[in-house]
Formats: sequence, structure tokens, C-alpha cells
Amino acid sequence: MSSQEINSRIDLLYLSEKDLLEVGVLDMKKCIECMDEMFELVGKGDYLMGGPAENEHGIKIWFPRGQRTEKMPVAGPDRRFMSMISYLGGDFNICGDKWYGSNTKNKEKGIPRSILTITLNDVETGQPISFMSGNLISSTRTGAIPGVAVKYLASSKADTLAVIGAGVINWACVRAILETQKAIKTVKVYDIFSQASQSFCERVEKEWNIVAVQTNSIEECVRESDIITVATSGKDMPVIEDEWMKAGCLLAFTNGGKVSDHFLTQNKIVLDNWNMHKCTGDDWFKWEYNQSGLKALNEDTYYGIAGQVYRMYKEKKLEEDAILNLGDIVNGNTVGRVDDKERIVFYAGGMPVEDIAWAYTLYKEARKQNIGQILNLWEKPYFA
Repeated sequence: MSSQEINSRIDLLYLSEKDLLEVGVLDMKKCIECMDEMFELVGKGDYLMGGPAENEHGIKIWFPRGQRTEKMPVAGPDRRFMSMISYLGGDFNICGDKWYGSNTKNKEKGIPRSILTITLNDVETGQPISFMSGNLISSTRTGAIPGVAVKYLASSKADTLAVIGAGVINWACVRAILETQKAIKTVKVYDIFSQASQSFCERVEKEWNIVAVQTNSIEECVRESDIITVATSGKDMPVIEDEWMKAGCLLAFTNGGKVSDHFLTQNKIVLDNWNMHKCTGDDWFKWEYNQSGLKALNEDTYYGIAGQVYRMYKEKKLEEDAILNLGDIVNGNTVGRVDDKERIVFYAGGMPVEDIAWAYTLYKEARKQNIGQILNLWEKPYFA
């Protein structure tokens, strides 16, 4: 083929939020299947994430705590920009990036706290093949992760689900858990805002015809519950006492929460990806040190969703072989639950490979259904 015959045109498929709804972005059953396949690949090492350790959650712009220049932003609640890049192998064989800005004050403007987009790229050429809205992709895959976790880690006798935090993320988590745990008979809900708990309960009963009970405290919600899903926002993380948790329970953190150090030394710990949490903890520690001259690990300092595990590991209170990875359990290389009396705590920090796995699945469906808008990058590159 001569150089004149080479087609150097590059098009990409743009998918709006409306387009994604049309191709099934909220299909939780399909997303759980996708995440299960993703964990299998992660467990085999067929993935890459950012940084030299190949396991960075993402590359973040860290805003300073004090005013540095006239227009530079300062640190604030959930205020950040982040690029979450990754490669996933297997039948996906795709590279991609989730990019977002976040600011809690967005809610005052009637827009979400975080505004996300996802780009998928051809692994060989690097060219973009799709650019799409990312919010619904991210929230659905976030909920699907505890759905996968309970599939492998919940007690065979589980019939009561406790929900700590009645927000959007826990709604996605509950959808996924109820998708994989058909024996659930009761859902108990606690949120610091009573109206949020009440609305959550009403929605559960309407959509699943399951008894939903509004509780008045974290303790009331947790006691006698078989599965506990925690997804709250804000600076103050929920504290869950050891004696509240029954034998055989599974405690799933999709956002921060606290148990005692003793609980973690005495019960099984499973993470979505321990190597990623180590990278995250190291980054947070370095930032704290640079900002305040912190010279030692501090129990009250945030080191990521599994920060307590990270701190105890650094303090040599936890051996590394006591920290299990869900991917190893999915692949059958590590035993998950041993019996129905074992208590397990699961932490999900959110991996960029999850985003591109679900995004690529939806992209293929959009191509099949001829949904979306073709955008032209160039007919012929100006510099070849």
C-alpha cells in the first residue's frame, strides 16, 4: 500500500449521559458481571495503573491549605482535580482515563460535586476511540464492587442488610448487593439526616418489595445485621464498635469508616487492591508531611479509604500477608470466607480499571446499536 492510500482519518464516538442511559449504563446485573471479569484480570496481573508502582489510584492536583497566589484555589471539602489512567487486558485490551474536577460547593449551583469524563484509547496507536460522560459509569461501577464482594464473602445465612449513609453511592451499593443476595429479607437504614433515611427506605420497599426499617443510630442499624454497607460523605467518619457486629457479618466500606485496631487484628481483611491502597497511603502521608511537617503516622489523619489498614501496616501492627485481595479470591488462589461465623471487613477504594472496563463494555454496545455521535479529530494530521 502506498503512502497516498493510507487512511489517516481519526474519528471517535462521543457518548452523552443520555446515550449511556440508552445503552444500559444503570444495568447493575451486567455491571457486576463486568466487574467480576475485571477482578479476575487484576488478580492475574493483567492490568496497569499509573505511576512507577503501576498501582496509583490516580494523579491528583493537591491544592494548598493557604492562599498562595491571587487566583490559585485552596484546599476545601472534596476539592480536587484528578486523572485516573489505566490499562486492562484480556478481552478488554483497552487503555483509558477518567478525568474529573470536584468541589462540594457545586451543589449550591445545582450540579454534582464531581463532574467526570472518560476517554478510551486504542492500545496500539494511542488514538482516542471514545469520549463519554463519566458520572453514571462511575457511580454504577462503584456500587457493583460491593456486589461482587458479597458474592464471594457474605455468609450463606445472610438475610439482613444494614445501610450506613443514605446517599447516591450507597443506593448503587444496595442495588448491587440485592442483585447478588436474593435471600435478603430486611434492609435497615441509618443516615444523620432522618428524611434521607426515610426516603431511602420507601424506595427500597417500592422497588424490591423488601421490608426497610429506618433506625435511629449506627448501633441500632448494625446490630444483628449480616451485611453492612458504609458509604458516607463528610469529614466525620462513622465509628462501628466491635460488640455491635455479629458473628459471620461482612462489613463493606465504600467510603471511610472506623473500627478498632483490635477488630482488624482479630478478623479477616479483604481489599479491592492492596497495592493501590499502599500507594494512596504513601501519597497522603507525603502531602500531610509537606503541609504540616507531620513526623509520625496519626490515627486521625486521612490516608485513603483503607487508611486505618495502611497505618497499622506501617506501624507493624498488621502483617502484609494478613491483607487479602479480592482478585485472588475471585481466581480461587486465596480462600475468602471459611465459615458462617467468620467476620470479614472489605474496603473498596475504587480503581480506574473499573471505569474503563464498564466504559468499554458500554462503548461496544453503543457501536452495536449505532448510538452516539461521531466526532472527527482530523481528516489528515497536520504533522504526520
